[in-house]
Amino acid sequence: MARADRFVGRVGVVTGAASGLGREVAVRLAAEGARLLLLDRNETALSDVVRLCPGAEGLVVDVSVEADMARAAAALDRLGSVTLLVTAAGILGPTLPLTEVSEAAWDRLFAVNVKGTWLALKHVVPRMEAAGGGAVVTIASGAGLAGNAVFPAYSASKGAVVLMTRSLAAGHVGKGVRANTVCPGPIETPMLRDSFAQAGDAASAREEYTRTRNPMGRFGTPAEVAAAVLFLLSDEASYLTGIALPVDGGRLA
Repeated sequence: MARADRFVGRVGVVTGAASGLGREVAVRLAAEGARLLLLDRNETALSDVVRLCPGAEGLVVDVSVEADMARAAAALDRLGSVTLLVTAAGILGPTLPLTEVSEAAWDRLFAVNVKGTWLALKHVVPRMEAAGGGAVVTIASGAGLAGNAVFPAYSASKGAVVLMTRSLAAGHVGKGVRANTVCPGPIETPMLRDSFAQAGDAASAREEYTRTRNPMGRFGTPAEVAAAVLFLLSDEASYLTGIALPVDGGRLA
């Protein structure tokens, strides 16, 4: 069983902290002693999760806007030396073939999922290196490890996150930074529900198909993904960097 004090005295950042996987990761990190800066666009939901995380601060940002992320980095400097980063901000995008996705939808999807991840790395990792090192976990998707006919644009964006993280791992390990990606399969989150809703009248059929296609016959939980994230952030994973870890109930086996 994991210790309950693995992150006492550590300072970290979680993007997309107001809901879904980001929220679960934030609450669990705080419960294990981390002092956190929590970032999200949704001010009301962000305030709710800040109240659940002792010592945390919240900041409303758009992760795709560099001025916002620079402002977040300045706020982070007040908390102390950062050694933890989780990038959980992301959007699903349209359920359309690649040839039918609009330029605006494509640009927004990549702005949040790819540029938003990059900006977090750009502004936090140098501070992490100045502190002597730390651990980064980016949240991608099982859809970033294999082609996806239902959400091809989303799949492309998450594939970019996987290779961005591996490139960070290769380039910064000598400066004490470990970087890994968690690639969830279908997880019981608002994003999963949104993916079914996009199917309209076929929503229940898509949900049943998605569930039964999984070897475990169920969807994962945010807690199961958060457990993997916290392991990769912890010193227990000190020899792991550059991996893309599926948390998918065997879906990609």
